[in-house]
Amino acid sequence: MQKEPMLEVTFKKLSQELEHLKTVERGAIAKVIDEARELGDLKENAEYHAAKERQGLMEARITELQDVVGRAQVVDPSKLPHARVSFGSTVVLTDHDTDEEIKYTIVGAYESNPAKKLISIQSPMARAMIGKEEGEEIEVSLPSGDKTYDIEEIFYEEIKLG
Repeated sequence: MQKEPMLEVTFKKLSQELEHLKTVERGAIAKVIDEARELGDLKENAEYHAAKERQGLMEARITELQDVVGRAQVVDPSKLPHARVSFGSTVVLTDHDTDEEIKYTIVGAYESNPAKKLISIQSPMARAMIGKEEGEEIEVSLPSGDKTYDIEEIFYEEIKLG
């Protein structure tokens, strides 16, 4: 079973969502289905079919969350050494082609937000960086083509998800 690294705040958020779905939403949808059943003919009953669809989507989400929470490996990146790129590292890279500097922070899949430069540890870019040190070069195959970067700096800074 592959562990799913994540920050404690994400673990708590996913656990709370799972608990809410199991204890509150499940009962609420079951009640709606029961009420819709009482309306009679189920073939023509839009409320019943909508509630059953919602129930199916919710049960799929519960299954997904149970899997993720069960595989969660809560990591506090502030306690890790960042001499090499690891979970929670912020990395400054220089693009070989453009000399442009970019900065990424490596986070879990459920925390990634490329617009905020938070990239999943499972992404091709992060996988190319993991274990590397300052001064090393990485090559990455991206949708835009193959790119080469120099790792300029590796450090930890507080990760802001919100």
